[in-house]
Amino acid sequence: MSAKVLMKGTDAIAEAAIQAGCRCYFGYPITPQNEIPEYMSRRMDEVGGVFLQGESEIASINMVHGAAATGARAMTSSSSPGISLKQEGLSFLAAQELPAVIVNIVRGGPGLGNIAPSQGDYYQATRGGGHGDYRMPVFAPASIQELYDITMESFDIADIYRTPVMIVGDGMMGQMMEPIVMHTPPPADLPPKDYILDGAQGRPSRILRSLILHPPEEEEHNWKLKRKYDLMRQTLPRHEEFMTDDATMVVVAYGTAARIAKGAVKRARAEGLNVGLLRPITLWPFPDDAVQAIAKKAKLFLVFEMSTGQMIDDVRLAVGGSVECEFYGRPGGVVPAPQEIQRIIERHWLQKEL
Repeated sequence: MSAKVLMKGTDAIAEAAIQAGCRCYFGYPITPQNEIPEYMSRRMDEVGGVFLQGESEIASINMVHGAAATGARAMTSSSSPGISLKQEGLSFLAAQELPAVIVNIVRGGPGLGNIAPSQGDYYQATRGGGHGDYRMPVFAPASIQELYDITMESFDIADIYRTPVMIVGDGMMGQMMEPIVMHTPPPADLPPKDYILDGAQGRPSRILRSLILHPPEEEEHNWKLKRKYDLMRQTLPRHEEFMTDDATMVVVAYGTAARIAKGAVKRARAEGLNVGLLRPITLWPFPDDAVQAIAKKAKLFLVFEMSTGQMIDDVRLAVGGSVECEFYGRPGGVVPAPQEIQRIIERHWLQKEL
């Protein structure tokens, strides 16, 4: 059964989490994501779940840790500086292989910055953020429908791989409203949670730990985690292509920036320019294969980010020098119109004589 409703991005995330079976939410207020805990504070009471505003972001992520250890589906959300404070907890979740969903509605930075939309947290999200050799899936939706769908699926992915999963939005996507189809997905084939701490009644006791003092044992744990991350690289990458079949220039953008870029590509196509769009949906694992396939026929990648340039490193790594990569960015919370990106496309088209 499905229904079409008009929802704000933050509300869509929160409702999707509840529909996915999340019954434990722990957070701390920071704009521009405050509507998520506000929504959760009301809905969790209605569904018999637990809502708790921690005394800090650090407390909140550790509450998620505790709930995940008992087998509950748990979630937290924050915005840039708050996510920074949660990084140690993310490392602990990854080390103990505990599933959880973390939402970052990115704001302008560094420092306190502002509450405008930004993409300056790409490095933090995709490079682990916390300490040690760990990775986690990072999704970057570009519509309210995708926010809803990916949030629901993220809980399954977290359980399948026993890993924290991050969803990266921004201040604009969190506040905008779009019609979405709410639906009940078929139950996923999830592995049993035979690691949780639910009382040792009729079974041997269990222990969850990240303190491994014996270096060879810690080394083996790291290699075990890496094997899991290698599997994620094979199974999780996602992307969208728009008008790339005959494109000699391909714009690469994600999230809100991709929405802007798609409008610019349409305008450039109307002017007769063979331009396309590649939109990574997973920021990690990055869709390297898709980039490499397009690099065989394109002559130029134009990477557009609402930052000073972070994802471009992954594009260049995927291309491996086979195609030239140019960059255009608007950091600090500035959101350009499609016409601005169209002008940049046209400028590069003329300069490179494509």
